[in-house]
Amino acid sequence: MLPLIDAGAGAAEGPIGAAGDWIPIFSENFNEPTLSDTRWTTCYWWDDDGCTNLGNNELQWYVPQNVTVENGHLVLTARPGEVTGFKGRRFPYTSGMVTSGRMYEERALRDRFSFTYGFVEVRARPPVGQGLWAAIWMLPSDHTSRPEIDIMEVLGHRPDVLEMHYHFGDEDSAGSEAEIEGLSGQWQTYGVDWGPEAIIWYLNGIEQWRYEDAASISDVPMYLLLNLAVGGDWPGAPDSTTKFPARFLIDSVSVWQRGRQ
Repeated sequence: MLPLIDAGAGAAEGPIGAAGDWIPIFSENFNEPTLSDTRWTTCYWWDDDGCTNLGNNELQWYVPQNVTVENGHLVLTARPGEVTGFKGRRFPYTSGMVTSGRMYEERALRDRFSFTYGFVEVRARPPVGQGLWAAIWMLPSDHTSRPEIDIMEVLGHRPDVLEMHYHFGDEDSAGSEAEIEGLSGQWQTYGVDWGPEAIIWYLNGIEQWRYEDAASISDVPMYLLLNLAVGGDWPGAPDSTTKFPARFLIDSVSVWQRGRQ
C-alpha cells in the first residue's frame, strides 16, 4: 500500500453511503493558499511550458497561471487569449489542469500519488457553456494512454448530463450517461469505486452505472487528472453564448482503499 498523503484528522471516514471499513490514502481539501507541488502537477507529463491534447483537437493550451486556490477551492480557469504552444502552433484559449502524476523528466521517480484499486470521491462544480468540457479521470502510471477511467465528464452545452466512460485495450470503450437536473449549477460529489471485479460510478453516493467485465478491468497503478478543456471534437467550439472566464471549481479530492470487510 502507498504511504498516506495528507489523509488524517481531516479525512472523511469513508465514501458517501459506502458500507465496510475504509482506509484513507489521499485527502486534499485545498486549504493552503497555494497548490502543493508535492501532490499536484499542472500539465500532462509531456509538459513543455504548457500542454494540450492534440488527439481531441482541443483549443486550449494549459498553463499553470490558470490554476489557482481560492477560498478553499481549486479553481481551473478557461479564458480567451491567443498563445503559442506545441511546435509554434497557436491556441485561442488558455485553461487549467492538475494531475497527481509526474513529468517526463521525473520518470525515474514515483508519481506524486497513484494507486491500484480504491474509491475516489471529488466534490466539484463544473461550468456551463458551449465548448466547455470539465473532466475528472485516471490514467496509468506508466505514461500510456490506456486504460482510462473517466470518473466524470460534463459538456458545457449538456450541463445536466453526467458522462461516465472506461477506455481499455487498443480501442475498446464502454460508457453510460445519466441526466441529472441541476448537475452543473450546484456542488456535487462524483465518485468511482475501482475494484478487480467491477468499476462502479456514483453521484452523491447513489450508483449511476457499473462495468463488470473483470477480464478487462485495469490492475495497474493509476493517477488522477482534473481539467477544463475548451473545444475539441466532442464538445465543439465555444460560441457567442459562452461566458468567459469559465471556472471549474473543486472543493475536495479523497481516495480510500478497503480494509476489513
